[in-house]
Amino acid sequence: MRYPAVWLQGTSLGEAVASELRLQIINGTIKPGEVLSENRIAADFGTSRSPVREAMRTLSAEGLIRLERMGAVVIGLQAKDRDELYDVRYLIESFAQQRLAGMETTGLIERLGRIIDRMELAAKHQDIVEFAYQDLTFHETIVLEANHTRINHLWNSIRHIVMTVLLITTGDVFSAGEANISRVINKHHKLMNALKSKETAVIQQQVEEYFADSRNTLQRSLPSS
Repeated sequence: MRYPAVWLQGTSLGEAVASELRLQIINGTIKPGEVLSENRIAADFGTSRSPVREAMRTLSAEGLIRLERMGAVVIGLQAKDRDELYDVRYLIESFAQQRLAGMETTGLIERLGRIIDRMELAAKHQDIVEFAYQDLTFHETIVLEANHTRINHLWNSIRHIVMTVLLITTGDVFSAGEANISRVINKHHKLMNALKSKETAVIQQQVEEYFADSRNTLQRSLPSS
């Protein structure tokens, strides 16, 4: 699996390198404990070492590698890291959706409905990349609509890892068959309808159910470290 080129439009070469390495680290192609060589990566990507250094700094900040004098040592996404990633996602989205309960959301509900339509179309065409992208867009739209600067900063700090994880887990969702894809789409309908209800208890229940299920999917999809 390679990182989708369409997801990299408008990004720097350093981020493109980071995205590909991030995917290989999280899906287990690059194992924990491996040492990454700047020279070898630069040769593999046909670039200078400067974008590779940028990528290394990004991955180090995300906790996926550890920079040492001998090179960059891969840490990977450990089980504890996965749990904490979903804890942070849950806290962000739970806060955002509760905040939205007291706001005008007619336009948001319409946008979310269109995103779900695009997910259904991607499912029809067996387009894993588009489905994963629309899944990310659905959640990001909710977070941004809450209009909270610090929450946005927190979301942006995990966004690239979330995107990569979604790409991997969506592949597993599709391989499990049409019923499983429909179940995932239905989970998004439930989140949208909960927001539409404007009832905080209903919203909280659906957020909790969504993330409990998504955490299980994550544990099944990613390699054990």
